[in-house]
Amino acid sequence: MTTSRDPLLQPFSLGNLTLKNRIVSASHEPSYSEDGMPKARYRLYHEAKAKGGMAMTMIGGSAVVAPDSPPAFGNLLLYKDEIVPWLSELADGVHQHDCKVMCQITHLGRRTRYNTGDWLPVVAPSGMREPAHRAFPKEMEDHDFERIAQAYADGAARCQAAGLDGIEINGYGHMFDGFLSPWTNRRDDEWGGDLQGRLRFPLKILDTIRATVGPDFIIGVRLVVDELMPHGIGRDEGLEIYRLLEQSGAIDFFSVIRGHIDSDAGLAEVIPNMGAPSAPHLAFAGEVRRTTGLPIMHASRINDVATARYALREGLLDMVGMVRAHMAEPNITALIESGEEERIRPCVGAGYCIDGIYENGAAYCIHNPATGREATMPHVIARDVDAPRHVVVVGGGPAGLEAARASAERGHRVTLLEANDEAGGQVRVASLLERRREMLGITEWRVSECQRLGVELRFNCYAEAEDVLGLDPDVVIIATGGLPQVHPQLESGESLVNSSWDALADPVRPGERVLVFDDHGGHPGLSAAEHLASKGAMVHFATPERMIGIEVGSTNFPAFLTALDRYGVDVSLNRTLVGVERASDGLKATLTSPYCSDTRETLSVDRVIVEHGTAPLDELYFELKPQSSNLGELDIDAFIAVKPQRKTRNPQGRFQLFRIGDAVASRNVHAGVYDGLRLAMGL
Repeated sequence: MTTSRDPLLQPFSLGNLTLKNRIVSASHEPSYSEDGMPKARYRLYHEAKAKGGMAMTMIGGSAVVAPDSPPAFGNLLLYKDEIVPWLSELADGVHQHDCKVMCQITHLGRRTRYNTGDWLPVVAPSGMREPAHRAFPKEMEDHDFERIAQAYADGAARCQAAGLDGIEINGYGHMFDGFLSPWTNRRDDEWGGDLQGRLRFPLKILDTIRATVGPDFIIGVRLVVDELMPHGIGRDEGLEIYRLLEQSGAIDFFSVIRGHIDSDAGLAEVIPNMGAPSAPHLAFAGEVRRTTGLPIMHASRINDVATARYALREGLLDMVGMVRAHMAEPNITALIESGEEERIRPCVGAGYCIDGIYENGAAYCIHNPATGREATMPHVIARDVDAPRHVVVVGGGPAGLEAARASAERGHRVTLLEANDEAGGQVRVASLLERRREMLGITEWRVSECQRLGVELRFNCYAEAEDVLGLDPDVVIIATGGLPQVHPQLESGESLVNSSWDALADPVRPGERVLVFDDHGGHPGLSAAEHLASKGAMVHFATPERMIGIEVGSTNFPAFLTALDRYGVDVSLNRTLVGVERASDGLKATLTSPYCSDTRETLSVDRVIVEHGTAPLDELYFELKPQSSNLGELDIDAFIAVKPQRKTRNPQGRFQLFRIGDAVASRNVHAGVYDGLRLAMGL
């Protein structure tokens, strides 16, 4: 048996633990908890990653240790004894795959809200409000210190009792580093002031935990080194904090963080999305590693194997944290070991996962619908059909490609018809904004997988009914997507407006005046505005909403706002476009208020862009519907339960007919690929 020289696959000693490789899923909170407990959904999510071959998975991104640290994003309630059996079941499930498991513990301090949980006042070192969660905290009193330090220790003891391999203390944006930072610690008593005073409570927390769990239980700290903000922890002081905490003897490893997360803008720098450089803080993490004798882990947009391998080979890290990469592909390690790296589903940095915690109540990967749904959706599809059928898919966007891929994985014969000369659908439109080009990975990966599986891909094929019927299909899946639609309240000038697709694809004349009216609230309208403005257009952005980009999450929002500010885009809220007409100097656009119909204003522009989602491109579906055995009907109960589709409404029908994605209604990429996977699993 030969030993791999791949640095990612080398074992590593962490305290009394031996990690089988260097690949870790760093602590994060997907908000899969139920009643604050890590029940089946939470466990299956981490088991899937453990099964995929990683060395350690870290749960409980900010599992809270006290009731006055109310949950802000699905946090585990580590202060309750009833969590121990659930943690134990999770630990057993992960350990069966030779994977270690740790839990991050915290007191959120000011990074939460008072009007959740038990409705207790938020507490923090000083009374400074955190902009992101908006609570005004109570400054901690003398009697709070012993109680909260013991709460940390009790939380660690529950993790130990459950059989976990260790804990990690959250030290960025929470209570622990709230004391360390001169920006958030304004105290003038023994718990504040100089660095020695600001270290006093974090050291007390560590000492209390270590005294409770003993010398062998692993304790790490995910700690900010440089807050990258005025009056915060700077680089030199951060490195000194690391040295002093190491000297305490209570810590086994550090996880390096750079930046601050008290605002959307700050969070987007700490957890960068597409368009940001790969692993932007990696070199800095390597600098930290050279100043400490403790093992160093780091996770921040290390979303590909090449970067992870480089980090280890160059001695920048001891352990590589890859959270979002494993949400896209939990089998990264297994694919490396089998020599199939090219099959790794890429993380495209869309931020749909972390944004989803606040928008959808749970983290979902933009193009792996099985993540967080392991009870019903497979990450690896079995070849399980006894009688293969001919599945014809019309449309090569994300929904159609996923339906084709999953059907072929199960063993069906698949033909995909695409009108354009390449696949991609609306993903290709979205990628026209240079900053979002990584979106192409969603469809490029699926094309590659379809080719591997023998799917017949026919491009430049605008399918008519006779084309489909001529293939003698058993199943037809219409995934033709949609076309831009005009705002329904437009009273005049429909022929004078363009879509956000046009804005991204057509040439831009520098200096041209453009109105972008966004009644969608998602990425397309903002992408159009950013693209136009970056190319020299004078853009006015209007929306009927009370804020721009109301459907855009907190890690994506900052990049759009940065661009709009940088290029001087004018913004109007609470404005509805009602008419466009020709004028001597171009076009005249009329807007009104959804709240006051007497409000009327006009803008003189050269172009008007309207973003109002898409209308289904469904002519082919309705043409084929009368000849199908199910008359196009989807058995919704079977679809939800991932059971076979057996509706028969027309016994003379030659094939089953379904439509998915935007061919049904305007939605998003995740909805489309989830449609495609669920339907394919029921064929």
